[in-house]
Amino acid sequence: MSSTPTRNRLAATRSPYLLQHADNPVDWYPWGDDALRLAREQDKPILLSIGYSACHWCHVMAHESFEDPATATLMNRLFINIKVDREERPDLDRIYQLAHQMLTGRGGGWPLTMFLTPDQVPFFGGTYFPKTARYGLPAFTDLLDRVDAYYREHRPQIDQQNHQLLDALAQNQALGTAGRVDDTPLRRAIGELQGLFDTVHGGFGGAPKFPQAPLLERCLREHARSNDRQALRMALLTLEQMARGGIHDHLGGGFFRYAVDGEWTIPHFEKMLYDNGQLLRLYALAAQTTRSARFDAVLHTTGHWALREMQSPEGGFYAALDADSEGEEGRFYVWDQPDVQALLDDQEYAVLARRFGLNDTPNFEGHWHLRVQADVADIAEELDLSSQRVAVVLSGAMQKLFTARSGRVRPGLDDKILAGWNGLMIGGLAHAGRHLKETAFVDAAAAAADFARRVLWHNGRLHAAAKGTEGYLAAYLDDHAYLLDGLLELLQARWDSAHLAFAVDLADVMLAHFADTQQGGFFHTADDHEQLIVRTRPLGDDATPAGSAIAARALARLGHLLGEVRYLDAAAGTVDSAAGHLTQHPLGFSSLLSALEEQLSPPQTLVLRGDPQTLAHWQAAAHAAAKPGRLTFAIPAEADNLPGVLAHCAPRGPAVAYLCQGGSCGAPITDLDALTAALA
Repeated sequence: MSSTPTRNRLAATRSPYLLQHADNPVDWYPWGDDALRLAREQDKPILLSIGYSACHWCHVMAHESFEDPATATLMNRLFINIKVDREERPDLDRIYQLAHQMLTGRGGGWPLTMFLTPDQVPFFGGTYFPKTARYGLPAFTDLLDRVDAYYREHRPQIDQQNHQLLDALAQNQALGTAGRVDDTPLRRAIGELQGLFDTVHGGFGGAPKFPQAPLLERCLREHARSNDRQALRMALLTLEQMARGGIHDHLGGGFFRYAVDGEWTIPHFEKMLYDNGQLLRLYALAAQTTRSARFDAVLHTTGHWALREMQSPEGGFYAALDADSEGEEGRFYVWDQPDVQALLDDQEYAVLARRFGLNDTPNFEGHWHLRVQADVADIAEELDLSSQRVAVVLSGAMQKLFTARSGRVRPGLDDKILAGWNGLMIGGLAHAGRHLKETAFVDAAAAAADFARRVLWHNGRLHAAAKGTEGYLAAYLDDHAYLLDGLLELLQARWDSAHLAFAVDLADVMLAHFADTQQGGFFHTADDHEQLIVRTRPLGDDATPAGSAIAARALARLGHLLGEVRYLDAAAGTVDSAAGHLTQHPLGFSSLLSALEEQLSPPQTLVLRGDPQTLAHWQAAAHAAAKPGRLTFAIPAEADNLPGVLAHCAPRGPAVAYLCQGGSCGAPITDLDALTAALA
């Protein structure tokens, strides 16, 4: 009789990433009291492994080491082994990534491999370690023996280092100089970006190259603020090159996480919800600025990818698609030339091959990954066809490839639903839907907002994640801030008083449980969260915008909409508390710069009231004149019991507009031409 393999403790968890490791011979624990207590009782160091389900190198290390019985035996004998999903526990990831940087002097990443004393303080760490010595790294099993020996033989040195590290972590969270800041950091940031800008391929710096949405938004906002043409050029060239590059999925829509090269050609193939939510909003802002049909097309395909592949039947959006399928990175997305030729007729192949470079040298491990190599007009001239004919043929050929690709083994889906990442997608779809007049996008954003209120909000507090329709884990600052910000975008696309009430609830929880009442600003975790070795405050952007920055911007916007001084004071206090950071290193705090900008020049708030049919015309006129510093809310006349100053924005006739900036409002406007003139 064959015996069923024993599953470890991760089998009882919800995280798709942890469940990937449930059959490992490693005696994994999820982070929690059981593992931490056992480490103290047995005086064993903790091996902490942090990753996420779509991470290619996490899979590599798992296959090489965690699935190997001999390696697992050594790990089980020497350590208490804890596996963490960084998407569920960004609080832990934030702390131990920072500790890794302090201990090694190098940037972190995933998988993150840290060795902790039983009191949770790290004394050694790294990222990926190979099974056998290579890449200048020791074999993982050799490393395990050496770490164990050092832990047994050098406890005084470890204790001294841990004391110093805890002091350094605490000091790293200190705010430094507080005070009011002028627009100098805004101008300095653009100057620094110009020095980093790739004038040929767009983006900032070399390989690997990330979208860095907050930096590109900074460029677009600086152009709107000061008419800086170079700032606009940096944003538009980057967005165009990304749209043409292999970081963009030309067949299925959406963007991969980053490119391994400086030309945006070959990505790491995971698709993350947070990237695509940010990029939807960014391309919508660029499309509004330029009236570019190319950017509109990117919005269409990215939005429909999100609805088709990432939205759950209950309304929330899933977290990520894996980089790998059938054990190989990118296998789902790449092509062989004979397979493409077999799918297409001669004219289709001639057009598509020129468009995506299939007649050139393979660009990914002997295969072709699609990126735009030729414009439609150039293909038309070369093949002696009209541009219209080339566009039609190209569209049909791409549809054939998409259909064929859909029959392949798909990348794994991380089907947990994260509150904050849903907030980013709600904001992105709402902005894109508003710009494109795409009702399906706004419907999807509203469904996700309803899911968050129904499933993630429980007894006046927010959950960070859900599987199916069950929420779990205490939410973080970013979850509240991103959802609040997304709801404010959604309210501009379609008014729903229930969504406003949810936004107010989120704002009030942030003030009650996350605010630093002594220095201003916000902590990443609530005042009743599990106590960790340091309580961090998110000021600088990383893969996602800083939670404190989005909280400051969203609270200020909600404060202006409702006339609520508590929100305005908290927003101003957050920016003021970070004055030292903004002055010394403005580029590291790009999202916070947007909050600063709106402190220096509060956005216009336009409230429209009236009957739905007339209101739609007025709303369209307002959106046609949209700019980053204006918020527009079209509230049907029948909406009642509105909070704050909205209660005084009463309907008058078919439509009326109330235009305010900061604490100053003009007379009600009852004529559309007068409104258009006021907005101009």
